[in-house]
Amino acid sequence: MGGFRPHSSEVAVIHQRLVRAKNDAAVQPALNITIAKAYLIGADPRLMERTWSEVVTEMYSGKKESSRLRMERAFKNRAFNRIRPMKVIETRAEDFFGVLNIGGVYVHHILRCLHNRALGIGWLLVPVIPTKLWPKVEKKHRRAVTAEEHQRIIAAESNAERKKYYQLLWEIGAAQTDGANLKAEDISWEKRVLAYNRQKTGQLCVLEIGPRLEGILKSLPSTGPLFPKVSTLKDKDRSAEFCRRCRILKIKGISLHSYRYSWAQRAKQFGMPERFAQSALGHASRAVHREYAREGIAVCPSWENYEMKCQELQKKQSFETGM
Repeated sequence: MGGFRPHSSEVAVIHQRLVRAKNDAAVQPALNITIAKAYLIGADPRLMERTWSEVVTEMYSGKKESSRLRMERAFKNRAFNRIRPMKVIETRAEDFFGVLNIGGVYVHHILRCLHNRALGIGWLLVPVIPTKLWPKVEKKHRRAVTAEEHQRIIAAESNAERKKYYQLLWEIGAAQTDGANLKAEDISWEKRVLAYNRQKTGQLCVLEIGPRLEGILKSLPSTGPLFPKVSTLKDKDRSAEFCRRCRILKIKGISLHSYRYSWAQRAKQFGMPERFAQSALGHASRAVHREYAREGIAVCPSWENYEMKCQELQKKQSFETGM
């Protein structure tokens, strides 16, 4: 049996109502908007009142304090002046394009996050800008610190603690805040590993301690923060000091974050398995990790040398298991 089919007279009535609605829309648009608002308020009493500032608050409610502060700082950008007090439901595409024309890549990213959030929780009924019509942006090129640049920075740094801090970032590729907040308790000398959780994502990073890293760690405090003074500074102050050092040395295009790019690219170049490098840097996504390592060139070793190394490793493992 087929589904319910309306009677011809009912179809005619529906058709008449649609025609009347279209005619009314052309004749009295202001009244139609008022009627539409009345229906929307009935569904959600606060739908007509919410502003984009409230979307920011909702987006990072319950998240980490650092994430909330970063979002709030970004939303203070002058590019958002146009929409900050604006009602979400009344926002038009030209309002968004006005923001995008003033702001850069990060503004584009934040605006799109806010738009998707408002759309996802029902505060925005239809997309302000359809997905395919969002303008494409070119990301700012970020590069790694080269070995030669790192040596120049270390040689020119007179502060012993900052020098050790830069050396540690080179060895482990930590984000600047994660590196600054490391404690002696994060080191297990029995297992010879350094383990810490990333502040940004909570992702666990575990690295084996090699000879160079061991030398750095043993020169640092054995209890409490490894960098007592550096850890008390704000991230912008650490960045400003590093940029000042680079400016004096006439090194351009790098920041403290460039040490992460450097570590990822060196790991790729020397053939470290991607899962190990990804774990060491605390990247939950392979796509993110590959963005960091994209300029590293992996050189394939000769099969003969690679085979010999594998055979030596197998002999070593057989010997250890036979003991």
